[in-house]
Amino acid sequence: MELMRFMNDYTDAQKNTMLRIAAQSIQHGLEHGTPLEIFSFEFESKLQELRATFVTLEINAQLRGCIGMLKAIKPVIEDVANNAYSAAFKDPRFQPLKPNEFENLDIHISILTPAEDFPVKDEADLLQQLRPDIDGLILQEGPYQSTFLPSVWESLPAPQDFLRHLKHKAGLSGDHWSDTIRFKRYQTLSFGSPVSDLVLEKAL
Repeated sequence: MELMRFMNDYTDAQKNTMLRIAAQSIQHGLEHGTPLEIFSFEFESKLQELRATFVTLEINAQLRGCIGMLKAIKPVIEDVANNAYSAAFKDPRFQPLKPNEFENLDIHISILTPAEDFPVKDEADLLQQLRPDIDGLILQEGPYQSTFLPSVWESLPAPQDFLRHLKHKAGLSGDHWSDTIRFKRYQTLSFGSPVSDLVLEKAL
């Protein structure tokens, strides 16, 4: 899928709806301990399409949670609601979000293009083909798997560092390579907003 066409798939109003639902799902989690229940048929058809998403939470530009799906198995509006809740309360790297943190959150949503096989001859070939700031990368090696969204290039702009940290994330050594290692790549449409800028209804 051509990224430009993919990026033009969503209007500003639709993006705002997804951000608002993400915030309401976190709000619902704070009040009830569960994600906001979404009935996708209540939303316009574009938000009912199956898409894979990640939701990233930040406070003062510091990561506060990030959870997502690599395969499109749910309507995008439902996937966003579930991943927002999980990013706030289920990311094992962080304690569950506290009520006094909610208003300080920045919510970022990434909608993934379908991942495509990325055949390479060796690590040098991979590093040469990788496109900084564009490619998200999935590493698969037996039971080991990890991914970095394209946004990770902001903190790891050198392809060598990007790949080495991706290996560490999968539980592999930084210099690991084998004939069985496999990669896929994807791109994302990403957008975000501070919770304080979103008009929210009270979570039910």
